[in-house]
Amino acid sequence: MSASGPLAGRTVVVTRPRAQAAPLAKMIAAAGGNALLFPLLEIAPAADHGELEAAAGRLDDYDLAIFVSPNAVAHALPTLLAERAWPARLATAAVGPGTAKALADEGIPGCLVPAERFDSEGLLALPDFAGERIGGQRVAIFRGDGGRELLADTLRERGAQVDCITCYRRSGPAAGFGQLLEAWRAGRLDAIVVSSSEGLRYLVAGLDEAGRERLRQTPLFVPHERIAGIARELGLARVELTEAADSGLIRGLLAYNWSA
Repeated sequence: MSASGPLAGRTVVVTRPRAQAAPLAKMIAAAGGNALLFPLLEIAPAADHGELEAAAGRLDDYDLAIFVSPNAVAHALPTLLAERAWPARLATAAVGPGTAKALADEGIPGCLVPAERFDSEGLLALPDFAGERIGGQRVAIFRGDGGRELLADTLRERGAQVDCITCYRRSGPAAGFGQLLEAWRAGRLDAIVVSSSEGLRYLVAGLDEAGRERLRQTPLFVPHERIAGIARELGLARVELTEAADSGLIRGLLAYNWSA
């Protein structure tokens, strides 16, 4: 039986890390499409656990713990909660609703989260992060290796004492890009969803010139203006900026004019 729905006959590449790919893949399937899972970022525990173990030992000293992604929750909490419960007085914040849900699923509800813009800028715009409220507080940021320093730098400028704790590391696809190239050659790759600027860079750098040309001809759906800007800087013209999160991405896919 052939699939029906607005995405019937369309193959959409979902490039989120494998652990976070299922919700969007299910939405694509519910609309009749085929979700091809191809994580652009491989996630692994941090090579050195010293920072995380030290943070676990001084958890009671912090006023606020910020988690930058569901991966930060998954890789930090087992160590932080190995020998104790979460401190009742320790507030939490998450960059987006997926991270907030990951915390709630682990028994840590009620964290601060932006209502619309799910990034460092959105978090910093919350009243709780204004200088008169964050100044003097001790903050722990649980994150992956590398990444942007905007959040930590801005909080320090506003008077907070900030510790950045690396709890996971990221790398490009270990198996290369053969699966994508095969799908392109077979004519069964209609769109790519990219939700990480780092992942996008891995994608462009990992393809040969023929692969990059195919990428330039493929609609690229991104949920953030920063990622869209990087895509254009990298020479990609068919960039579709959607609203944030999986809900925004699926709305963008459903609204796209596939016959254009």
